[in-house]
Parts: sequence; C-alpha cells; structure tokens
Amino acid sequence: MTTTREGVLKALTRVTDPVSGSNIVAAGVVRALTVDGGAVSFVLDIDPSKVKVYEAVREAAEAAAKATGAERVSAVLTAHSAMEMPELKPKPKVVPEGPQRVPGIDHIIAVASGKGGVGKSTVSANLACALAAKGRRVGLLDADVHGPSQPRMLGVSDRPTSPDGKILLPVHNHDVVMMSIGLLANENQALLWRGSRLVGGLQQMLMDVQWGALDCLIVDLPPGTGDVSMSLTEKAKLDGAIIVSTPQDVALLDARRAIEMFNQLDVPVLGMIENMSAHVCSNCGQEEHIFGHGGVKTEAEGLGVPLLAEIPLHLDIRLASDRGAPIVVTKPDSPQAQVFQQVARDLIGMGVA
Repeated sequence: MTTTREGVLKALTRVTDPVSGSNIVAAGVVRALTVDGGAVSFVLDIDPSKVKVYEAVREAAEAAAKATGAERVSAVLTAHSAMEMPELKPKPKVVPEGPQRVPGIDHIIAVASGKGGVGKSTVSANLACALAAKGRRVGLLDADVHGPSQPRMLGVSDRPTSPDGKILLPVHNHDVVMMSIGLLANENQALLWRGSRLVGGLQQMLMDVQWGALDCLIVDLPPGTGDVSMSLTEKAKLDGAIIVSTPQDVALLDARRAIEMFNQLDVPVLGMIENMSAHVCSNCGQEEHIFGHGGVKTEAEGLGVPLLAEIPLHLDIRLASDRGAPIVVTKPDSPQAQVFQQVARDLIGMGVA
C-alpha cells in the first residue's frame, strides 16, 4: 500500500482535537506534513501549557498515520523542545537591542495601506515579480494573516514542507519564493488569531523559514496599524515602507495614519503609490477618474515623500492576479506592467532592492 499525503490527512481526521472538539486537521493543529516514500513527518501546533493533554493525541496521530502503510512516522509537538530540555545552569542571556537583520536577506520592504481594498496585495505581487524579472533574488512574505491572497495571486497551492519539523521550506513560482499562512490553513478556514498568537505566527513565517540568500524580501502587510505591522518593525530591520492608496479622501485619511505609524517606528517611507488612478473605457477610450485623481500625489508632496506610481484601474491587472500570474509576468510589455517595472527600477536605484 502506497502512503500518500492525502491518505495521511484523511487518517488524521479520525483523531479528535481535545480543545476544539473537531478533528486535528480541521482544527489547524497539523502543520508541515511531509510524505517521502514510506516516511511521514508532521508537527502538531499546540498551546505549550497543554503538552500533557496532547501527548495522547500525538500517539494517536502517529498510529493513524502508520495505519496508512507508512514505514516510519514522526509526530512532534511544538512545545516538546521546551518540555524535554534538560535543566542547565543559567547563562547570561544576550538580548539584541532593537530590530535585527534577517540572516541571508539583504533588504526588507513593507508594502502597507491604511485601509483594505486599495490593491496593496496586487502591488506586492507585481512588484516582487518585476524585481525578479530584473535579476533580483526576491522573496514575498504574505503577512496579511486574516486575508492571505498571495497564494492565489502567485498561482501556488502546495503546502510548505519541513525537513526537520522546525524549519519551513517556502514555495516558489514566477522566480519568487513565497510564504503565506494561506498555504498552512485550509482555503476557507478562518484564522481566529489575535495578540501573542498573531505575533508568534508572523515571527515564525519570518524567522523559521529557509528563505535562502535574497536581495529583497517584500512583506505584504495587513491593512491598518495593528499588531502585525508594529511587531514586524520590532523584530526585523526594514529598509523602508511603500504606502498604497486610492485617490479618494477616505483612503487617504487612513494612509496618513499608516505613514505616521512608520514615522513613529523610525521606518523610512520610500514613497506612495496611487492605485486605481484612472480607468480607460475599452469602447471609447475615454479616461475616467472613478475614485478621483491626483489625491495621492498631493498627499505625497505635502508629506515630502516620492510618488512612485499612478496605477490605472484596468481589467487585465485584475484578471492576471485572479489567474495566478501577475500582469508583469503575463503581459510584461503592456503599459500596465511597465508601471510596476518602473517602480522596481526606482527601488533598485534607491539601493533598497
């Protein structure tokens, strides 16, 4: 009997999660499942205070996986390393002061917005692919935990694997390596995370991923000025942030708050991008400013930051993203793609990518 990933997952659905009452797969407890021939390994992501409760669950999960015909099964509780550590004499702990560089990553750029729905993720995906097309080694971290869209935009669905149950291997497409919480959860699963778990999830995706050597990591932040954005700046040294907004007043009001947040956190604002700037009618060619026009340019001038681009509201951009291949990949010579490519050239010229 050949052991498959689907078979193991099906077997694990027969193991009950003692906290949620559902099975451990539906509860999102099973992580980093790897099936390599007859060897199966996975991690059970649990509350460290419930190790004793989950020990029996771990044994049941191993037995269920073995029943699929696996020769070797390794199931690890995320809290095991702390529980099984032998008692050592205390050593002086060196605590790094302030945000640190991530090993192997030369530059980190955050793409942020004050509110949702302004196209921040579309900008992030196209910008990452545009930089990759210019020969840069690029990573994309989808830090929008509650609305992860990068798996769809980059056309990837494979779950990340883990060679040792600790480090995750990112997925890649269009010459970009990518990590997203959307790859670790079911597509329709709502992640009810907040506080320390939200921050911990971000830290794992940033620090516990084998990114390799990168010239630049683009971080697609969630909208607003919440825990994830602040925690990122506390943990990692950012080379700058790009603020995406539509021209309308409501969006600009929230964009100002995002800029003020980065100013308070001593993160340079590299510039602003006006998205959905204008729509050109495909029938008559008339240009229409559905959300207004020029608001972001005026705002950028007032704040003393560059206006990096005015991106049109164009059907091809949306269709390309929905199909899993950003427009800079599918139509690199189009006027819409050229806008993103110019931003990539500007960032390279700034020395931050």
